[in-house]
Amino acid sequence: MKLKTILMAGALSAVASMAYADCAVDNEVELRSLTAAFEAWNAVTAAWEECGNFQAELNQEFRTVQPEAFAANPSLYQIGGVSNGTITPLLNQGTIRPLDDLVEMYGQNLRPNQLIRINGEIMAIAMMVNTQHLMYRADILEDLGIDVPTTWDEVLAAAEVIQEAGVVDYPLGATLKSGWNIAQDFNNMFLGYGGTFVNDDGTPNVNTEAGVNALGTMMAMTEYLDPEYLVSDSTYVQQQFQQGSIAMANLWASRAAAMDDEAESQVVGMVNMAAAPLAMEGGAPATTLWWDGIVIAANISDEEAAAAFQVAMEGLDREMVEANNDAAIWLVEGYQAGRLSEGAIATASAQPAPASYPSTSQMGLMHTALGNELPAFFTGEVSAEEALAAVEAAYTTSAQEAGILE
Repeated sequence: MKLKTILMAGALSAVASMAYADCAVDNEVELRSLTAAFEAWNAVTAAWEECGNFQAELNQEFRTVQPEAFAANPSLYQIGGVSNGTITPLLNQGTIRPLDDLVEMYGQNLRPNQLIRINGEIMAIAMMVNTQHLMYRADILEDLGIDVPTTWDEVLAAAEVIQEAGVVDYPLGATLKSGWNIAQDFNNMFLGYGGTFVNDDGTPNVNTEAGVNALGTMMAMTEYLDPEYLVSDSTYVQQQFQQGSIAMANLWASRAAAMDDEAESQVVGMVNMAAAPLAMEGGAPATTLWWDGIVIAANISDEEAAAAFQVAMEGLDREMVEANNDAAIWLVEGYQAGRLSEGAIATASAQPAPASYPSTSQMGLMHTALGNELPAFFTGEVSAEEALAAVEAAYTTSAQEAGILE
């Protein structure tokens, strides 16, 4: 399924807004969910809780908890929140169930582009699309006479001007926390430079000109970041924006609504969104396209699965979307695209368009290797080439252990 198609189909539907309705499901089965903790999941799980007998766990480190929790028998959760980047371990372990029968019985309001089919079976229901795109303080750029950057060279030039002006603590924010986050920022930049993660025979292919260029640009960014950038994840950068301490960041579209949250943001109405910058002329925006949605555990009873799916549908309905329109770029009926979605739509509409994050076993192993090995480059322990060689060695070992490589 093409993520650009999913994005545009969801982003361009529009209706008027209204408030939540009560849950139409009288749930009598004890249910639990494990999801990420950004604004969209706050909205969805709140709707689920209205159905009763439901406990939501929102955990930004969910991806490290889910595989073992869903492998338990019975599963520790009935509903999981996943993306095209985090569903792979669950698929590989066989711990989520096909949803075709449940969609037929209870999914009458789902759109075709919400049905995520893998090997011919519906394995997940997409609720939104996501991407990392440029978020920037419009007031600061205007005051300093800086055009909205469209390339990473322009981002770095703008950061230099902002730093000299001294108007914020740090010109840039970045999700470079060691592990999953730093790997994903590398993925974005590497693809932006035209990189290919593996060769046709499955061997690794990141110790290349594209890989070195990606690390070079990422290192150049660090001159304008909080020195503690190796602990900086999405929530860290979101809070930097909200507290007025940064001016620009390539941050997830799912974090955009938090900028205008009057309860916690000091920059309401000041942060705008633009397409993810290009790494090289003629390339695609240096980012990837994602979907987020739900799966149902395999190691639960059919009764629990039916109850869980019905409750899930209650949280993925028009009423929830219209009450939380700007919390995500929803694929659910009722979404109205607005200012906060402009950057994601521009990113997905670019020609050439960015790639969808690959939902493959190879990519899962590569992502882990990158997250483990790249921090040594940023602490000055190894060169770019040495770090990338270590990534390829770690990937090769894990791929051989997994039977992907001989």
